[in-house]
Amino acid sequence: MEKITPLPGFRDFCPDLCAVRNYVFHNWRETARSCAFTEYEIPVLEPTELYRRKSGDEIVKQLFHFTDGGGREVALRPETTPSLARLAAARQRDFRKPMKWFQIGACFRYEKPQKGRGREFYQWNCDILGENSPAADADLIATAILVMRRFGFTQADFRIRLSDRNVWSAFLSSQNVSPDHTATFLQIIDKLEREKEELTAERLAAIGTSLDAVRTFIAAKGADHPPLMAILADLAARGLDSFVEIDLGIVRGLAYYTGVVFEIFDLNHGMRAVAGGGRYDNLCNLIGGTDLPAAGFAMGDMVIANLIRETPHANALMESWLASQRQLDSFIVIADEAHRPDALNLVQSLRAAGFSCDYSYQPAKVGKQFQTAEQLGARSAITVGSEFPNVKLKLLASRTESSLDATTIVDSLKSALAELH
Repeated sequence: MEKITPLPGFRDFCPDLCAVRNYVFHNWRETARSCAFTEYEIPVLEPTELYRRKSGDEIVKQLFHFTDGGGREVALRPETTPSLARLAAARQRDFRKPMKWFQIGACFRYEKPQKGRGREFYQWNCDILGENSPAADADLIATAILVMRRFGFTQADFRIRLSDRNVWSAFLSSQNVSPDHTATFLQIIDKLEREKEELTAERLAAIGTSLDAVRTFIAAKGADHPPLMAILADLAARGLDSFVEIDLGIVRGLAYYTGVVFEIFDLNHGMRAVAGGGRYDNLCNLIGGTDLPAAGFAMGDMVIANLIRETPHANALMESWLASQRQLDSFIVIADEAHRPDALNLVQSLRAAGFSCDYSYQPAKVGKQFQTAEQLGARSAITVGSEFPNVKLKLLASRTESSLDATTIVDSLKSALAELH
């Protein structure tokens, strides 16, 4: 019989991989909380029209879409921003501005799986809605820097590349290029580092400008562009400006961006984009008919997990956290099977008090049970034997042991473990 395996681009999460994912989620959620973002959630299934309205008919090729039992054309979400715009437009009157919201959830894209990119992935989105000042853009960038540092990355590991799509409007005007070519031009700029120079030069010439002119403009670094200067000043006040550089070559490929954009690039593993985002002031109006300025960024779990694994100091930090999560507070060693019911009662009392503990389901030699306790990373072992209600509490790291009354074990274990810290 043929084996059934996961579909291409989809992942199983065995406990070890699930633990890594939980580490990523933990840092995402803690960073969002530190920066005063509130969590929300939206459906994983949406009307296909939501994505058509944002990106046109071409987007359908990248979707998992179908007609449901009610005859509706639906799609698994490829991203969350259109759904957020729909939700915010409908409910924005109910919330104080600015709305600082974040979300962690699965997204689905029908594209070729490759390293750091699957057909199913988890994404962290942080967005600020109802605020159009550079202060909001700066706070998003500061949030992005904070999460990278929380993962253990340093200034030598990553850089924020900052730009503003509006800067290019002035360039196109200076080159006498029709505004009708703006979308095409931005697509060319977005691929500037990935396409051959000959092809880029040819495409630019077709709309009335040149590669030399583009490169000269980028070299100017936008140093006289007020929004970018305001963002850098804000970040400088936080001591974060050294993590950021202006790079007008960053325009982000998605058409809904309307102004400031940025991407996080790793510096040591092929200059991959780790995360990105920007301002999308028109999307809430396009989708929900409500004028609501907005900006946000997203980070996917696959790229950041790969980067952590490839960066020794970040990986060491993760491994330390994973080890702490695997630890048991105590393992109950049953030395006398006649007292198994008493041991089970003790297990349940400790679990109800908030301790993590385990025990052997089958009768086993005491030495074997202590070996299991060590393998599970238990910090202590409690031996239940013929002397019950007297039990022995052993701290496995120090090998110190004491005799206790089972009725006091909750408080005794709490005190003993507290001393280990």
